[in-house]
Amino acid sequence: MVNFNSSEKNINGKESTGNPIEEKLYGWPYNWWRLMDNYKIGVIPLPLFIIAGILIFTEVLVTGKLPSEIVVMVVTCAFFGFLCGEIGKRLPIVGKMGAAAICATFIPSALVYYGILPKPVVEATTKFYKDTHILYLYICCIIVGSIMNMDKKTLIQGFLKIFGPMVCGEIVGMLVGVGVGYLLGLTPFETFFFLVLPIMAGGVGEGAIPLSIGYASILGMEQGDALGRVLPIVMLGGLTGIICGGILNRIGKAYPHLTGNGRLLPADDEVADKKAAKTESIIDVTTFASGVLLAAILYMVGMIGHKLTGIPAPVGMLFAAVFVKLVSGVSPKVLSGSQVVYKFFQTSVTYPILFAVGVAITPWEKIVDAFTITNLIVIVCTVVSLVTTGFFVAKKLGMYPVDAAVISCCQSGQGGTGDVAILTAAERMELMPFAQIATRIGGAINVSISLLILGNFLV
Repeated sequence: MVNFNSSEKNINGKESTGNPIEEKLYGWPYNWWRLMDNYKIGVIPLPLFIIAGILIFTEVLVTGKLPSEIVVMVVTCAFFGFLCGEIGKRLPIVGKMGAAAICATFIPSALVYYGILPKPVVEATTKFYKDTHILYLYICCIIVGSIMNMDKKTLIQGFLKIFGPMVCGEIVGMLVGVGVGYLLGLTPFETFFFLVLPIMAGGVGEGAIPLSIGYASILGMEQGDALGRVLPIVMLGGLTGIICGGILNRIGKAYPHLTGNGRLLPADDEVADKKAAKTESIIDVTTFASGVLLAAILYMVGMIGHKLTGIPAPVGMLFAAVFVKLVSGVSPKVLSGSQVVYKFFQTSVTYPILFAVGVAITPWEKIVDAFTITNLIVIVCTVVSLVTTGFFVAKKLGMYPVDAAVISCCQSGQGGTGDVAILTAAERMELMPFAQIATRIGGAINVSISLLILGNFLV
């Protein structure tokens, strides 16, 4: 009788693995199955990854185009997204500091600019991304799943306390940025309105574009020229935020007492573990579907709220999800479905989404144009001081400083896409609800107050 738990050699002369199937079964299809199970690019088994690549390039070469329908785009975005993410993960040193998210976003952007990525892939991906608004489905599933997984007390305290590090970080970041710009020969006006403010404006749609409209109206500039000056700074600020998120993740791993690994406030980990175990035991296909539908319904609530009040749809959805959670508006089983939906999108959709973002809305040439030494120094000093202040203020308030500082990183992010990249680099996608508050509400407040001051007092 063979003892599979011993270190004896089996009949093939190999060390025993302790697995009867691996000990006895060789040849087709067992070696093929092992290849699928043991070698992966992201979440894709290596054989399927290779087949996907062959099919994509065969379609492009034979027909000269690539359909933008969802089935083909799922394969295309997964193939390129996980490939770029895998490259980032394997880079020395920086691979552990958020390089995967950076590569998944900026490698595609560079490939488009230099004409390396086939034109049919670029056209199909851009059309798919803009026509479907797939990013909003991703964000709503992440937000709803995160909120439904939070304890009610922690949820309320987190939303109340996070404004302390956010406000203090912005004040210090603005002062440091303007001060550094002045030392480098820039005027305080130019530094604040064309470097510091765009970083904290909340991204492109909610930040750069409103700023460019405001500057065109108040300063008499062409909106295109204003947007051309502001947009690269937004992107470089987001890139710096991604790097800071990756560094914070390494700090959390080196000093575990400084992080809640996705929680802002100390919680009963034993209770959380029991809840997770319970979730695993009761989930089924219909529960998963209910979780997706719940996220979609809440997003529709946010869309209607946007039309009525002007509040961005993701923020309105966030408030609706918090309300549902606080009043126990859905059953524990549906809550568990939301949590599994969150996990699915976090592990399987993030890098494909970042690839689509890089191809469709990340202009490489604008990023390169903004790469001046003066701009880089001001941007890095602004973001680092913002994040550092958030870290220490959060610690004083009894929050986990690493996780709160990750939210501070999102204050410099490129809107919703920046939040995804930063939280991916920090490995703390659970913080998406707080990141949306920091990016969208914080950015809107910054833009509104600054334009008000500019129009009434400075011009």
